[in-house]
Amino acid sequence: MIPLKDLNPSRRFSILNLALILANVLVFLYELSLGRSVVQFFYQFGFVPYNFTLYLTGWTETPYILPIFTSMFLHGGWAHIIGNMLYLYVFGDNVEDTFGKIGYLLLYILSGVAAVFAQYLIAPLSKIPMIGASGAISGVLGAYLVLFPRAKIISLVPDPFTFGLFFRIVPINAFYYLFIWFLLQLMQGVATLPFAGKIGGTAFWAHIGGFALGVIYTLIYLSFKAHRHKEI
Repeated sequence: MIPLKDLNPSRRFSILNLALILANVLVFLYELSLGRSVVQFFYQFGFVPYNFTLYLTGWTETPYILPIFTSMFLHGGWAHIIGNMLYLYVFGDNVEDTFGKIGYLLLYILSGVAAVFAQYLIAPLSKIPMIGASGAISGVLGAYLVLFPRAKIISLVPDPFTFGLFFRIVPINAFYYLFIWFLLQLMQGVATLPFAGKIGGTAFWAHIGGFALGVIYTLIYLSFKAHRHKEI
């Protein structure tokens, strides 16, 4: 399923969401200029679990904190950046509209951090750098699920009558769309556990961790908002 747009207009122009998309794109364009040295760039600014483990266990005194955040803005190819930015574009504006700029930025960063540590716990000795905004964006998806479960997501899906050779555009309820998305991440995360940290690929547990943080963050926000209204 590929989301094209949602039938859920936002009240205000989502400038922060656009800024996040622009920041990711600009970093990716810089990566393209590096040529083969981009690999070294990934190891320097991507999150390498093994390096963080060395820091935690005292084998190195050099703080290993910055890559937790910089890794969220790195991407490994055109498909990686386009896919992530499409999801952020479709789902991010309404979430920013709800939380405001500061609340949305906090959600994005916390989801990215949660994603990093969720994947880290699965393979703490991996020497493969983790890169990508998908963990942070997964948090945005989790928030969207809680906030707008009945919204319609216009999606490009394989046509079952042509065995996936052709696609069709259909509206899908946001709850079902995001539930299926999360279920696929969970299934693939479990299926790839034996290979976690040994080969590159999609960090499914980062998606799961980011999504869970987004759901929890939003539930806490709604709880505080409801409590505040009761006091008034």
